[in-house]
This record gives sequence, C-alpha cells and structure tokens, in this order.
Amino acid sequence: MAANAAPSPAPLVEIRNLTKTYVRGTQRVEVLHGIDLDIPEGDFVALMGPSGSGKTTLLNLIGGIDSPSSGLLKVGGQRIDDYGADELARWRAETVGFIFQSYNLMPVLTAQKNVELPLLLTDFGARERARRARLALELVGLGERAGHKPNELSGGQQQRVAIARALVSDPKLLICDEPTGDLDRKTADEVLRLLQRLNADFGKTIIMVTHDPKAAEYARRTVHLDKGTLVQEAAH
Repeated sequence: MAANAAPSPAPLVEIRNLTKTYVRGTQRVEVLHGIDLDIPEGDFVALMGPSGSGKTTLLNLIGGIDSPSSGLLKVGGQRIDDYGADELARWRAETVGFIFQSYNLMPVLTAQKNVELPLLLTDFGARERARRARLALELVGLGERAGHKPNELSGGQQQRVAIARALVSDPKLLICDEPTGDLDRKTADEVLRLLQRLNADFGKTIIMVTHDPKAAEYARRTVHLDKGTLVQEAAH
C-alpha cells in the first residue's frame, strides 16, 4: 500500500471568515465581510482594489496594527486575533517589517541610526545593532550612504533606507502599504525590483497594497478586493 503523501505545510498567513466592523456614533460599518485567504511562506502578494475596498484594513489586520471583529487570523501558526494590545505589539516587533508610502524616517538621524531604531526594542548591544544595520543597508545598496541624513538622500534612497529598517530585525513578513506611491516610475521600478529580489533570493514573504497595476506585476499573484470582499485572484 502506498504511503500517504506528506501533508502540505500550513500557510504562513491563514484567514478564515474574517470581518472588521467600525462603530461611528450609532452607525456600524462593516469594512471586511467574511474574508478567506491563505498566504504561503515565500509568497509575494499584491492586494488591489478601489479606494474604500478594505485593502489597507486587511493589511493592518495581518500586520497586527488592528484587530478583527470576528473570524480566524493565524500568522506562523499563532492566533493573533486573540491577542491583547501589549501581546500584539510584542508579536509585531518580532514578526513584521513595515514599509509605508511616506518613508517615516527620523530627519535628525543618519540612515544608519534610522535603520537601527527597531533594534532598540531588542537585547542587542550597540555594536551588534550597528553591525546589523550596516548589513541591511548594504543589502538595499546603500552601504556608502550610512552616514547621510534623510534630506541628503533622494526619495528612492529614503524608501530603500525604510526597507532596510523593515529588514533589520529579520521579520517573517514584510507589510508594504503603497510603497512606491510617492515615487516616479523609474525609481518605483527600482524599489519593486528590490522587493522582488528580497522575495526570490531571501525568501521574504511580502504582502503589498498598491493601486498601481504595473507595481502589482512584480508580485507572484494579485488578490482583488471590492467593497470588503475578495472578488478575484490572478497568478502572474
């Protein structure tokens, strides 16, 4: 009798019947309705949809910035939908790297010191923090700009510093919200190629919200939301 095939590994992100409702005064507004989605480790997913479709809300739930109203949300086998605020903050610092449209760099700090910021929440000493930040900056091609402050860098370079900061704690998951929204096409493509390389060469799992179909083409697949519901999915 043939041996049973090994079960496929659980997805890194597992979402079942997820809802999110906001209460505004006496009104209840359900932004996400019964979302089901699996994201395997090593995937690169683009989330697309019209304004108000719920894509940033879904991204914030997966990244632990917000909590769902109901349903199951597992990341790395952990039920983060049950976590309280302190537990969620600790999990977020250990598991997720965030990249936003606005680079959110500290203007008074050098690129090196900006990248070190997430490591201040860890037990690493100053020398180890500096070493890891240097490696992250080299990975994004900015090793020679470590001593520059944000106003001495171009928009594309600032976004690459932000990517290095997201990578420095070696997160399981990179969460990107319109990461190229403020960049011209050429610079956007450079940043997207970097994300693609982090996915292909370093196995980073990336979830990216974008309104730009050209940006979405860099992902392995695109998931479309409309009015809080998943409407279609396309592999690239």
